Amino acid sequence: MAVKNADFEYLRKLIRDRSAIVLEPGKEYLIESRLAPLARREGYDSLEEMVASMRSSHFNELHRKVIEAMTTNETTFFRDLQPFEMLKKNLIPDLIEKRKTERKLNVWSAACSSGQEPYSIAMLIREHFPMLTSWDVHLLATDISQEMVDRTREGRYNQIEISRGLPTPLLTKYFNKHGPQWQIANELRRMIEVRELNLAHDWGHMRPMDIIFMRNVMIYFDTEMKRVILRKLRELLKPGGFLILGAAETTMNLDQSFARVQFDTSFCYQLPKQLEKAKTPSK
Repeated sequence: MAVKNADFEYLRKLIRDRSAIVLEPGKEYLIESRLAPLARREGYDSLEEMVASMRSSHFNELHRKVIEAMTTNETTFFRDLQPFEMLKKNLIPDLIEKRKTERKLNVWSAACSSGQEPYSIAMLIREHFPMLTSWDVHLLATDISQEMVDRTREGRYNQIEISRGLPTPLLTKYFNKHGPQWQIANELRRMIEVRELNLAHDWGHMRPMDIIFMRNVMIYFDTEMKRVILRKLRELLKPGGFLILGAAETTMNLDQSFARVQFDTSFCYQLPKQLEKAKTPSK
């Protein structure tokens, strides 16, 4: 199913307006590969026919499915590993000291896809910080896709997903087998609040956050949207809190309020006035 130029421009604008994802000219193949299967499932003979139907109606379920189909849902348990090592060795110990009076810890996994990232965080906390069981620990997991939100809330994964990044001891300890799938234990599912959230729109009420994972998300946004999101993150981050971006992402030349903090071979971001209280990076 080839996409015509006029239809490509319509879809580009719809996706940018609704999700902030930017599709540059030359990405027609991406539209075709991701939307052709959707068009067939919805009963259309061509992308042109599906787009014509979309043009003739207000925003509805079909428009939402198109936007969800264009989002990238690549994720694994303990993806890239280094951010989780930094979380274990540096960030959580630092915050345990800073928050020992209030005994609260808020963590947000933004654009969490099917949930492997927030569940990795939950397992890490349970494995290495048993003292936090008596704290008020709140893990928030959000994604633009209702399908991904439902999958995260259910916490079920197939064998291929389980095999990608999840150590066997954690599988046997925190998962239950259900036919060909594995479901994460109820005790971890209860740790996480899961909800649909579009980063390009109003975020609604959010708790002030100690740690924000927003990895491999802003690479899909234009400069203006990156600045908007970083401003909102700046307002949400608690004193002494940490922002973790993807390895290819940065706040440089976007929001000068953030400073990069190095921990061994990993790094994250804090606001300057928070740096005075930050622990010295480990050697």
